[in-house]
Amino acid sequence: MMHVEQGERRAFLPSFAGLLESLGARVVIEHEYGSGMGFSEKDYLDQASSARFAENQETYQQDYVIILRCPSQGELRQLPRGACLVSMLHYPTNPDRTAFILSLGLKAISLDSIADDGGRRLVENMRAVAWNGLEAAFRELAAQYPEPGFASTQRDNILVTLMGSGQVGTEVVPAAIRYADLELWQRMAAAGVPGVRVQVVDYDTTGNERIMSQLLSDTDILVDATQRPDPARAIIPNRWIDWLPQHAVLLDLTVDPYDHSVPPKSVKGIEGMPHGNLDHYVFKPQDPLWDKTVPDQIPSSHRRTAVSCYSWPGIHPRACMAHYGSQLEPLLSVLFRSGYESLSMEGDFAQRALYRAAIDRVSGELS
Repeated sequence: MMHVEQGERRAFLPSFAGLLESLGARVVIEHEYGSGMGFSEKDYLDQASSARFAENQETYQQDYVIILRCPSQGELRQLPRGACLVSMLHYPTNPDRTAFILSLGLKAISLDSIADDGGRRLVENMRAVAWNGLEAAFRELAAQYPEPGFASTQRDNILVTLMGSGQVGTEVVPAAIRYADLELWQRMAAAGVPGVRVQVVDYDTTGNERIMSQLLSDTDILVDATQRPDPARAIIPNRWIDWLPQHAVLLDLTVDPYDHSVPPKSVKGIEGMPHGNLDHYVFKPQDPLWDKTVPDQIPSSHRRTAVSCYSWPGIHPRACMAHYGSQLEPLLSVLFRSGYESLSMEGDFAQRALYRAAIDRVSGELS
């Protein structure tokens, strides 16, 4: 289980345990696994009859440990040397953690690094990032939209300004024009309420203060879905936030954390944006938790309602884990059949994808 914030309820589904068993694995599951999503131990045993439930520490003593979010350092120390961790490890933005895992003599596959020959991620839920984040943003916008009101046929159309046109950004456009809620979209359209307009701003434009002041002055939702070439530099300076209407909502879809522990320091694309989680992802301007998530040295005095979450897919955990399970099925089949040591760029499609995500490859690059 992921013993983090209370709102983190995600666990692989019982059918996933059945998949592992069918691949020849002896499945060990922590007690109360899946309980946050309403599953019982019986639900898992119905799918994987030979599975065994154990205490947290014992689950870390296995040959393979599969967990969505990376365990803590204390939990990582429980893995036996030579064991393989399969998790979201985010090597590029967590070099210290990557080095620590290597120092423990562990093997690892980073789920977020599994990619095809063209570099496209194979284990991802970008659609859920965009739709879940925008669902929260539109909910807040509707609650504070000025007269004549969010559902009025007399209001202007909603303007969403999107920064970033990568995998997440391409999912933002269809989500935004439907309010990230198909039923709401249909009701609004049927009533004749003006819809949503999306403007996509490229990286070169965001540095132009004159143009950005014009764009932001009409923006209802400002979305950061960028992959910045320099994570130490914000795209939107905090003082620019005052150009937004008072009712505007800031939406962070990048999940980039603040990290001032090692140079270069990493910051949010929208300067002063809070860093939320599944327990607390809506921040009003006067929210006391705002200051607790933003480092003191980062300007944050100019504010609007902000929505930010470490993991947007976790808002709807069952759908999220069904999605990840279906993506992992063919990959784990190859991993268990071939073995970690056999992964190479000379193998088949899945072996090459897994090799790209292996920590051994990262260690070679680091050395």
